[in-house]
Amino acid sequence: MTNNTATNTIPIWEKFLLTPKEASIYTNIGINKMDEIINNPMNDFVLHIGKKRLLKRKEFERFLEKSIEI
Repeated sequence: MTNNTATNTIPIWEKFLLTPKEASIYTNIGINKMDEIINNPMNDFVLHIGKKRLLKRKEFERFLEKSIEI
């Protein structure tokens, strides 16, 4: 049995956590602006796993829905 990554791929809109690059693609926000958003310690949608930072997709979507400017 082979592990085919193409069949194990989960669409971005179904993932619970997103990498900064995935979030950038998903929202059409540039990677530099995404880093700026992620680095804000007041944002509760960022999950830190060691040095890795992931965004909680649903919470991030709610943040964007409430924002009028970023």
